[in-house]
Amino acid sequence: MEASIDWNMVREVVSCVLILAGVGFMLTSTIGLLRFPDFYIRMSAITKGATLGVGLILLGMGIYFNQPGILLKVLAVIVFTFMTAPVAAHVIGRTAVQNRIPFWNKTNTKEFEQYLEKEHLEQLVSHDRYKDDTPKVRKYGDADGSE
Repeated sequence: MEASIDWNMVREVVSCVLILAGVGFMLTSTIGLLRFPDFYIRMSAITKGATLGVGLILLGMGIYFNQPGILLKVLAVIVFTFMTAPVAAHVIGRTAVQNRIPFWNKTNTKEFEQYLEKEHLEQLVSHDRYKDDTPKVRKYGDADGSE
């Protein structure tokens, strides 16, 4: 029974399924990017879908070519993509919150309001830190500049 299995065909079928699943995830994330109502939900959709889609496409390519060097490189790219994409999305989302990009009106932000107030106060404090409140003393005369 084992002699009748064509392993090249199995490898091609598995790689095609993985690549098509990756393309499906990327298509779904693209539709989410176009259809979702606000920046934060769009960013979540594109980050999750594109990361998983790229990972599946690369894994399918690594299985298709069936060489240890290529598979090792593909796995390294997948690991780095899975590590950096969520971090980048977090930084972009945090920057959007600090720049007061509005949320969708149906988003429940009651738990998030305390964080938003804290961030607002920290911005005021950091601006006050550089404010020079010391009175200016003129060396060469009075306020009108005469000696």
